[in-house]
Amino acid sequence: MDRLLSMQVFERVADESGFAAAARAMDMSPPVVTRLIAELEAYLGTRLFQRTTRRVSLTEAGESYLARVRQILQDIDEADALASEHTNILAGRLRVHTQPVLATYVIAPLLSEFRQRHPGIVVDIEVEAYRDPPIEDFDITLLGTDASFNADIVARKIVESEVILVASPAYVKRSGLPKTPEDLAQHECLRLRRADSPLRAWRMWCGHSPDHVVEINVDPVLIANHTDTLLRAALDGAGITSISLDIVAPFLTRGDVVRVLNPWITGRLAMYAAMPSRKFIPQRSRVFLDYLVEHTREQNNAALKACAVC
Repeated sequence: MDRLLSMQVFERVADESGFAAAARAMDMSPPVVTRLIAELEAYLGTRLFQRTTRRVSLTEAGESYLARVRQILQDIDEADALASEHTNILAGRLRVHTQPVLATYVIAPLLSEFRQRHPGIVVDIEVEAYRDPPIEDFDITLLGTDASFNADIVARKIVESEVILVASPAYVKRSGLPKTPEDLAQHECLRLRRADSPLRAWRMWCGHSPDHVVEINVDPVLIANHTDTLLRAALDGAGITSISLDIVAPFLTRGDVVRVLNPWITGRLAMYAAMPSRKFIPQRSRVFLDYLVEHTREQNNAALKACAVC
């Protein structure tokens, strides 16, 4: 027996003074209403209604039960409203988990304007480089991964970016620009070493010709497992490095770095926002994700325009 439904039907029968009227009001069939009341009476071991051919009225036990049932149902409605408020209101704490490079170059730059738009939302960010981040513990978990990512989680793609080659104007002035991928062997290159794979040749292809891949062996002058270190070194003129467009976009737009070997790329990456559930996503999570999509795509478009005039 569904006790909550039975209590709701009992209250409506009492208010409508009839089974048929209660059935119409609740869009149920009269036999179902009759059965639910009979099951409730059997469960309670007492008769709640006096039934005659003319009318239905509460027994003494029914009067007492109705007073408590009304309060219980009202409390449930208030509890539902309170829970829904946490889902729909643009206030409260938004818990975000992200990787260090995304925290520094993607999330941090947008926080000031987001807070101005939504001052009631407190953004609580945890920055860790977990291999398997605890998605269930956060409202949003931001993941930087390969564009072909297809894991069994609830996730929304925020932006897809090309991985491009960049260098500072100071480096270009000192060493010139490579004209072909093969020319990279004569340049000072800064390479990212991933924990799960050895350093291999740079695989490159033109963005519009993904089937034409070349592999370039270079002797890097700097190797690091930290994107921030490589970007900082490139900004200071240490050499040429590859980096995701969504990370380097503001530096390209300001002219702090220039794109090298446009339109060649060394990969495609994507940023996803993983959530613990597809249902009941808080409104504060929705507006943050919408703003994140808006911000990152605007940055990427501006960076692509800057690349076009490099």
